[in-house]
Amino acid sequence: MQPSTDSQHETQSMIRRMRELISILAKHNHAYYVMDAPSISDAEYDQLFHQLKALEQEHPDLIQPDSPTQRVGGEALAKFQSVQHTVPMLSLGNVFNEDDLKAFDQRVRERLPNQPYEYEVELKFDGLAVSLWYEQGRFVRGVTRGDGETGEDITHSVSTIRNLPKVLCATDQQPLPEFLEVRGEVVMPKSGFLKLNRDAEARGEKTFANPRNAAAGSLRQLNPGIAAARPLAFYAYGIAQCTPHHGFATQSDSMQWLTRLGFAIGEQHFVAASVQEVQKAYEQIQQQRADLSVEIDGMVIKVNALSQQKQLGFLSREPRWATAYKFPAQAALTTVENIEWQIGRIGTLTPVARLKPVYVGGVTVSNVTLHNIGEIHRLDVRIGDTVSVYRTGDVIPKVERVWPEFRPADSVPIELPACCPVCDSPVVMPEGEALARCSGGLYCPAQRMEAIRHFVSRKAMDIEGLGERWVESLLEKGLINNVADIYHLHAHQDVLLSLEKMGEKSLQNLLAAIEASKETTLSRFIYALGIRGVGETTARMLADTFQTLDNLKFADLEALKKAPEVGEITAEWIHDFFRAEHNMEVIDRLLAAGVHWPLPAPRTRQPLTGESWVLTGTLTQFTREEATQHLQALGARVSGSISNKTRALVAGEKAGSKLDKAQKLGVRILTETEFVELMQSYGQDI
Repeated sequence: MQPSTDSQHETQSMIRRMRELISILAKHNHAYYVMDAPSISDAEYDQLFHQLKALEQEHPDLIQPDSPTQRVGGEALAKFQSVQHTVPMLSLGNVFNEDDLKAFDQRVRERLPNQPYEYEVELKFDGLAVSLWYEQGRFVRGVTRGDGETGEDITHSVSTIRNLPKVLCATDQQPLPEFLEVRGEVVMPKSGFLKLNRDAEARGEKTFANPRNAAAGSLRQLNPGIAAARPLAFYAYGIAQCTPHHGFATQSDSMQWLTRLGFAIGEQHFVAASVQEVQKAYEQIQQQRADLSVEIDGMVIKVNALSQQKQLGFLSREPRWATAYKFPAQAALTTVENIEWQIGRIGTLTPVARLKPVYVGGVTVSNVTLHNIGEIHRLDVRIGDTVSVYRTGDVIPKVERVWPEFRPADSVPIELPACCPVCDSPVVMPEGEALARCSGGLYCPAQRMEAIRHFVSRKAMDIEGLGERWVESLLEKGLINNVADIYHLHAHQDVLLSLEKMGEKSLQNLLAAIEASKETTLSRFIYALGIRGVGETTARMLADTFQTLDNLKFADLEALKKAPEVGEITAEWIHDFFRAEHNMEVIDRLLAAGVHWPLPAPRTRQPLTGESWVLTGTLTQFTREEATQHLQALGARVSGSISNKTRALVAGEKAGSKLDKAQKLGVRILTETEFVELMQSYGQDI
């Protein structure tokens, strides 16, 4: 019977997926094992590897002959002499949590029926695995893991490692073996790695990304002097061959024998009688990780009895009697299910990726910020993409990498929304800016808390008593949705009195402050609107330049750019604010509620007309705001920064950088006393 068309398609699809994973893994396998220049993290590699392994377990008849699940590492570089491993250097399987650990223990128990067993637990180093050969107690050869069957002869480099014994120490209890093959890891301790990079920076040279790269790169040099100059260390983790046999029955005893021969082993070693004790050892090592002298990425668990190791045997590429218990991944692969836009308190649009939940860095991550549209374009992240998510310690998770190899065929680039997803106001992003913003600052519900807080502040509409706590209560009760609703609160006195700690007197004081705030100035009102880039000084300049709100509302970009204290970007923000229909609705309601200011006085030539003045330091006889009013009454503009156009600087006590700049530019400088005398000479009552 012929297989169905659907079955054929499924088989072809499965093979395609396997081939994709094999191709990607082969590329990164080569970078890691052969070139010593990893392009992805171990956690990312592990996830890709286990995806392939899971597919192969589901479809064992489709396993590809070149699958990396059937081999260990990479090919040996041609520049080194190849060496065949008599005993293959296999890699380890992995467990990632307590459930995985228990599953490993269950497999061991099933293969050792009715036998007591214990585990030897040691650190899992993040370095370069090597094999060392000793003949009659003397070091004769060092070989890399390579592909597990064939490695590279690095005797010339490994022999320079300072803590590696060139001649083994004989003991009375145990004669030296005729031949000994010790396996372990070459690492660069943290302190040495930091010093190496500091010295490289001082010389203007390239630094290493991590201690493993530094260790591997040092060993795999044709010039042994490079390795000799670097702070490398060797830590033994096992015996591959010993002639005659050493006679020890357990892994832990054989490791202690290696220390007596002169080898260093890991800082932490445990013998655990149960899987529960293994878990406790794991938790202890994880807590001590930061204090260890070398980088580790987990711990290794081995059945302690060597006879039981032999009984358990091997799979195609890993022993059944050992596994690596990895620390929580600091990187993980997952899928972007959607990208949504959030609006911040000041209107900033922030894209947030909704992810297929993934466990990374000890927590489950389902959302991650993409910061801004520029970051989206830099990463070229799209809905449906496979991405690498990083999280180290308590750091906020972030998307570090996009995998275009897995991108759906129908994916489309992400574009900035034209309108706010909350209030539908236009979204603006001036040229040269990284952040996009909703222009509906007075109306947008996402911004209303910040808009109201700013509107009622002392230098804006100065509504005393309407603090953030009351605003939150009013928002919860639905009494205000934007700043215009403040002037209609008198119609809801019964509801206001029901608020916690709002008594009759407090209410009347609040309503009185609201009523009093209706009488203001044009500059205060402009400042209260909360237009991006418009502070007190700019608001005064706008009021002075345009004289009426209508003139400002209908000003074009060119007119705005010519206004004092207004640059190109601020001009765009002002222009966009007054073109947002919802903002105009709120302003109209404010004016209809009775907010007003004096009509502009007819312009007459004043003594200081057109001059730019700056105030700095602490003034003792009056406030800066009062000094500003005196200067404006005489026609001057008060700026916040010194430039060649500045006419004079009034310097109070503790004047800082503005005074220094004025002196360099030759700007006229007045003390507070001199300023008072000048104002009085112009008839100002000061």
